[in-house]
Amino acid sequence: MVIATQLRPERLAFLADMHASLCRQSVPWEACVVLDGADPARLPAALAADPRIRTLALPRAVGAACARNFALNEVRTEYVQWADDDDEFTDFAMALRLRTLEETGVGWCAGYSQDLHEDGSTTLWRCPTPPGRHEAGDVWRYWKDPADTIPLGPTTLLARTDLVRAAPMGGLVQGEDYCALAVTCLAPGILLPVPVYRYRKHPAQMTAQDSYDELEKMARAFAHGFGASLHAAAHPRRDCRFRESVDTST
Repeated sequence: MVIATQLRPERLAFLADMHASLCRQSVPWEACVVLDGADPARLPAALAADPRIRTLALPRAVGAACARNFALNEVRTEYVQWADDDDEFTDFAMALRLRTLEETGVGWCAGYSQDLHEDGSTTLWRCPTPPGRHEAGDVWRYWKDPADTIPLGPTTLLARTDLVRAAPMGGLVQGEDYCALAVTCLAPGILLPVPVYRYRKHPAQMTAQDSYDELEKMARAFAHGFGASLHAAAHPRRDCRFRESVDTST
């Protein structure tokens, strides 16, 4: 598990909730919490005392994409998952996807996500990719244009660590997690039609800021092209058919 955080005061309670959701998982786990220029003394006590939590304190803030990639250097587990400091997991998220990975031998397993509203209610988000097994690159068929809804929730993906290292976070100031979806171009995987992640909606999140739309189009275009290009390089024999279904001209 990789979680990047700047330990902002308004998000500390959310980070504690994320940790609590990890503690409810029924399988072993460990997390690298990368402190993006933040004072380690501000880390919530429950996380500081948990031996399953390792911290990586960066000397200055570098942004979410860079911080997460630095933390990827510290991952010691066979599988890895990205997470945000203000979200949380459903109770069965880890066990269900881990069992699927181990029983099928695919490279990644994802699920649905839920929007978690301020009143505690949730709204299910069904991604455009249909449930079931998908061969390497097939997920990109459900993201034909950068402006379309992304095909999967990046934080619903549990994937082999070696694959994630080949398709990590993009070097973007926002939308960096769109690039993480490119891991689906490197190996077959399975989408489970069950929610495994809760995406918290609140006024302080980046996507709620007025400036977010200024770079969104460019971030999407970069991530979309990255995935298509990675698939073409990794699977040259399938590239002709792939290009027929995905526009890579942007």
